[in-house]
Amino acid sequence: MSIAPVVPGIPDGQIVELRVEVPPGQVIKYDLAALASAFEITDPGRIAVETDGSRTALVTIYPSNPLAVMPPPSEADMLMDAYGRIVVGRYHNGRPARRKLFDPRTGSAVRALTFGTTGAGKSRTVQYILACEKRNGIVSWYGDLKGGQSAPEARGQVDWLATSQEEVILMLRAAVAVAQQSRQPRYAAMGRNAFVLGDPDPLLSVRIDEANRLLEKGAPYREEATYLVKELGRTGRSVGIGEELDAQASHLEELGGSDTLRAMLKEGEVTLLRWSSSMMRQLVADGLLPAGTQLMPIPKSLKPRVLRSQFAEGADDDDDACDTQGTAYLLSGPNPASMMRHFRIGSILPMPGLDPEILALYGPGDPARLEEASLEAAGEAYAARGTEAMAALCEAVREDQQKQAAKTQATKGGRGAALLADRIRIVLADSDDPLSPDEITLLVNADGGPEVRVGSVRNALGVLADSGDVVRAARGLYEIAR
Repeated sequence: MSIAPVVPGIPDGQIVELRVEVPPGQVIKYDLAALASAFEITDPGRIAVETDGSRTALVTIYPSNPLAVMPPPSEADMLMDAYGRIVVGRYHNGRPARRKLFDPRTGSAVRALTFGTTGAGKSRTVQYILACEKRNGIVSWYGDLKGGQSAPEARGQVDWLATSQEEVILMLRAAVAVAQQSRQPRYAAMGRNAFVLGDPDPLLSVRIDEANRLLEKGAPYREEATYLVKELGRTGRSVGIGEELDAQASHLEELGGSDTLRAMLKEGEVTLLRWSSSMMRQLVADGLLPAGTQLMPIPKSLKPRVLRSQFAEGADDDDDACDTQGTAYLLSGPNPASMMRHFRIGSILPMPGLDPEILALYGPGDPARLEEASLEAAGEAYAARGTEAMAALCEAVREDQQKQAAKTQATKGGRGAALLADRIRIVLADSDDPLSPDEITLLVNADGGPEVRVGSVRNALGVLADSGDVVRAARGLYEIAR
């Protein structure tokens, strides 16, 4: 595809880079569709725009979409560098895209989040990180809340694979116990306030895939899981225990509540695959992206739109495949507004069983195991992982939860106001526009919970507004605090 019409005098196939500035006092903004039209480009994927969040932007025009084809990773890509980073893919300009597995400068384990809608490539991204952890001697505890289907090749390649909500709760309990009952006192006795890789313990990574199933409103273990995730994030970093949540969440309310993960999001490794509009609004509102930062939307397909007359012969009936899997933004990296794409992971076509290319990524040998000094703290659940004994432990967790649910139900009258406040927060976080009390009442009553009256909603809105969780956008209209 020629770019000669874009910038006269530039030979076909050459890349063009334009530096653009607006006058002082203005913030640069752009419309990708208008930009493509101005340059007579029918495929917006050929244009990459990066801004500094202020006055300046770099506009790069390619002969073809630079992220259309990605190679598989090399063994060197998968090994941590001196800064604890691995290479996960390439930016649009061909430079390596890196993310941290460990921060040796601060002696901190990494907290990470990966968001993406269905078909965005989240599962392949998770498989790659797990394989890198194995190759780097990191102990991987992996909770696959899709019943083990998200990453079936991980079985036998990680230290602990959990496939139910009950087992993930046991895994989180064990991780917090290892941090607080084993590593903290041992490191305190050593006079150490940070983690030193491999001395004496291995790095431990706790990952929950499909985390929204565990943390969303109505999930049976939401309250305990939220507490454990926060506690592990608070105490795990300095003792070499990192955690990652991988989710299809459309807003943070689906991950334990709006205040649960803000600190983790701002300080962790955040990967944004193809997203929903509500998630983008929350990421900007929570300070993950600088004010004014624009991200070019990631389309479902790289195929440009072509208008064809109804009278034209030979209409194109090619399958419009969703072929942007793995395309993302590394929001915590040095180039958060620069689009990148993860390496091609696994076979191109679906396999009838385990994918040999993914299995090869993990490499030979057994995965790293938890240190002997922490086995007692990890407890019975760690000892029972991968055995039939785990079923009995999970059943005990389930019975305890049912008893607690029955007790809560018996006394829920006293908690009605708090429950209503949570429901109102979720409704307002989901809405693009401010809502009136009548509109909020209608939406709250549609969420499947107990029916409420508009008077109760008005009272709860007053309390939420006084606490700063909700703001009055105009007379009689409310919105979530941003």
